[in-house]
Amino acid sequence: MINLTDSALHAVRDAIHDADQPVSGLRIMVETGGCAGYQYKMGLVTDAEPDDTVVEREGVRVFVDNKSHELLAGTTIDFVVALEGSGFTFENPNATSSCSCGKSFG
Repeated sequence: MINLTDSALHAVRDAIHDADQPVSGLRIMVETGGCAGYQYKMGLVTDAEPDDTVVEREGVRVFVDNKSHELLAGTTIDFVVALEGSGFTFENPNATSSCSCGKSFG
């Protein structure tokens, strides 16, 4: 369903380790907005919601709500370090268009 590259897995593990409070995993969701129609949202969370799909890889848990599940199916998330800055990137096979920043899609 959602794939994390080794680089993304490492970045999430570091964020969980550095968190100020206990963290159960990473929530990834899609909301209406952004310049292409939908935007990706991510954040560390303490608990899963009752309707979440849980994906686990090497001890890192990713939570996806049912509404976002269809829009994110097959997505690969990477963490890229570059001169322009570091951050997560999304390769989403469901996207028919995307904005130049890579944070929203249609």
